[in-house]
Amino acid sequence: MKLFLRSFFFLFFSISIAQELQSPSQFLGYELGTRFTRHHQVVDYYEYVAKTAPGHMQLMEYGKTNEKRPLLLAYVSSETNMKDLDNIRKEHIKNTTGESNPSKAIVWLSYNVHGNESVSTEASMQTLYELLTSKSDYLENTIVIMDPCINPDGRDRYVNWYNQYKNTPNNIDPNSIEHHEGWWSGRSNHYMFDLNRDWAWLTQVESQQRLKQFNKWLPHVHVDFHEQGVDNPYYFAPAAEPFHEVITPFQREFQTTIGKNHAKYFDANGWFYFTKEVFDLFYPSYGDTYPTYNGGIGMTYEQGGSGRAGLGVLTSIGDTLTLNDRISHHHTTGLSTVEVAANNAEKLNTEFKKFYQNKDFKYKSYVLSGDKDKLTALKRLLIQHDIEYGVSNAESVRGFDYKLGRNTSLRNSEGSLVVSTNQPKGTLVKVLFEPNAKLTDSLTYDITAWSLPYAYGLDAIASESLVPATMTSGKSNSKVEDKIVDIYAGKPRTQINENAYAYITDWNSMDDARFLTDLIKNKIRVRKANKPFKIDGKPFKRGSLIITKADNQNHKDFVGTLKSVLRNSFVELTSTNTGFVEQGKDFGSSYVEVIPDSKVAVLSGEPTSTLRFGEIWHFFEQQLHYPITVIDTDYMNRVDFSAYDILILPDGYGYQQFLKKDKLSDLKEWVANGGKLIAMGGAIKGIDGEKGFKIKTKKIEKDTTKIEIRIHEQTQRENIKQAITGAIFKTKVDTTHPLAYGYDNTYFTLKLGADTYDYLENGNVVYLDADTMPVAGFAGSEAQKKIGKTLIYGVENHGKGKVIYMVDNPLFRGFWENGKLFFANALFMVN
Repeated sequence: MKLFLRSFFFLFFSISIAQELQSPSQFLGYELGTRFTRHHQVVDYYEYVAKTAPGHMQLMEYGKTNEKRPLLLAYVSSETNMKDLDNIRKEHIKNTTGESNPSKAIVWLSYNVHGNESVSTEASMQTLYELLTSKSDYLENTIVIMDPCINPDGRDRYVNWYNQYKNTPNNIDPNSIEHHEGWWSGRSNHYMFDLNRDWAWLTQVESQQRLKQFNKWLPHVHVDFHEQGVDNPYYFAPAAEPFHEVITPFQREFQTTIGKNHAKYFDANGWFYFTKEVFDLFYPSYGDTYPTYNGGIGMTYEQGGSGRAGLGVLTSIGDTLTLNDRISHHHTTGLSTVEVAANNAEKLNTEFKKFYQNKDFKYKSYVLSGDKDKLTALKRLLIQHDIEYGVSNAESVRGFDYKLGRNTSLRNSEGSLVVSTNQPKGTLVKVLFEPNAKLTDSLTYDITAWSLPYAYGLDAIASESLVPATMTSGKSNSKVEDKIVDIYAGKPRTQINENAYAYITDWNSMDDARFLTDLIKNKIRVRKANKPFKIDGKPFKRGSLIITKADNQNHKDFVGTLKSVLRNSFVELTSTNTGFVEQGKDFGSSYVEVIPDSKVAVLSGEPTSTLRFGEIWHFFEQQLHYPITVIDTDYMNRVDFSAYDILILPDGYGYQQFLKKDKLSDLKEWVANGGKLIAMGGAIKGIDGEKGFKIKTKKIEKDTTKIEIRIHEQTQRENIKQAITGAIFKTKVDTTHPLAYGYDNTYFTLKLGADTYDYLENGNVVYLDADTMPVAGFAGSEAQKKIGKTLIYGVENHGKGKVIYMVDNPLFRGFWENGKLFFANALFMVN
């Protein structure tokens, strides 16, 4: 009888809602799949559903994009669950500490993280409609959270472009322009960042705002909807190897459970699909791995299509792939996911509780020390992830020393940071901090090393014991923003002496670099020390900033402006009444140079990489806060580059063809006349020694007498021997060179490929010696032979100007914090 009444209730509910609620096609005024829906129309539909079915859906705006488009979350469930939504959330979160026994399944569906993988947002509207109508029985014990578009800026960029360039009717010929986006594609966000690689690093506003809500829920199941190449069939879980070792047997098994349910529907429709290939679960900053490392079942679903597909496209075997097809597939897997979760709510809750218990990792604590600014930057990231940390109470700690690469015992320095795995986010701590993640298969989809102590340039010990600490961060009720304010509020503020001869500050971090740019923008002249010195009994290193009254005597309000800049920064200024130093060079020496107010340009468009260009753009505008001019390759021939002091060539492909004789000749002349060229990654190939600059690609002589016969199936694995898939290497640093000011004599670089260059005659600032073993991550055996005694960062004098070579990328994805000062040095310290 109860079963009958429940079935009757759901039937009645479905009929009544269906009669009242318009489908997406009805609301939009066109059949879903016959055109692309602009983001504001998607927002309109979600707002309409929330207004029409308020008892079953709540809509919240959790933030805005760089271009001020709203970011939305829709909470969908039964009327009973929606009335108790916050209590359900609290009971679920208490399950991480074993304090409750919740019964609801939490499913989070994320759509359109890549803007030109646009079908998923279209599918989300149909999925929402059917969850509230024909599939409402799934909602009895399930909370479904839907993010209809993670990347609205990228989506609208693509949709607007497609609407402008498509034929009427649309043309399925893959050669038509409507299937060929330009360089400025819709995949990435405003700053050309890939949001699907930013979950852990949180460099982008979309990621930062989304994670605040994600951490409030920590869903049992999270799906990230994607698209891939036009000719690829649909991909769904289970994922490919490598799986990170922290992933539990249940998490693996449940992926298979979900995959089999999807297969049932795809089989019935005769749709092609594949599993257990390509998309692994290792790199922690994806939309599938990050939720997995937080106790959920994280999955990527990949539909064939992407920006090439448009409304319809002819595939290589002569079939036509339509937007309707793509919607149907994503819509099917979305509903299937909710169905499986609804049928396994009890198991999901039980296993979620187990995930947060009985952690027995090798390393129990990570103890970090070093520059205070870098520690503060790391604290900020930990707060955003809800990771607890404290200050060490131990006199000494024994464990694996990241810098030495072996076990040792060290005395703790004052203020050493302790991050333990003995906390709810302990699994995530292990993944982000462990010295070298265990790799079960070298064929991976992304980088294989990312350890935060290396990324932040901190001294670190990984201890097998739980290191006692006084907790300074915990699960308080204060907001993320308030916690971040608190860590900066604790930093000392300088009271300057208005009658001082000069003011001095260290040069160690991005906080110092931001302080410098604020001074320059406020027309305050600043000098840098090219030699270490001591004044008033206090030592200062190379690169220290010196601000004198004499240099700024014509500034209308020098002291007032300096105070204002200081209030908005986190540096400590030392006042002195003399320019006569006790050791080193006096402030009037030629070794104490004025830092010029440089005008900077960066190249965009082909052949630069959109992602690598975006990292530079974001660095200047959101991290360094210094103006930059973007010059596109389409019109660079008409630009007078004498107006610019610095030109940046981002990493990219095809510079050899792009920098033809005339362009290269003009570039060399510009440098010779005093310009500063920063060439990054693939850009170096366009200006190497054979073309006029002195840097040379390292050549390895091949033994042509030996020809190995390879089995075809082994080709991919043989080729991986030549590759470096995001591995960390220990390099040597010439700390006397201006490009290395603020650094120690070793630097851990994230190497992303096997391109290698010989040492320069002079100006080898950061370089690899003969030891080429990575400290973390995968580097192929043949690649390791090639990279010995090669350049990482170097400077070449050319006429009156300089060429700065950055073989490795210090700005990669915005998360390699310790590399950023090299880039600031290239801008301000290298004259």
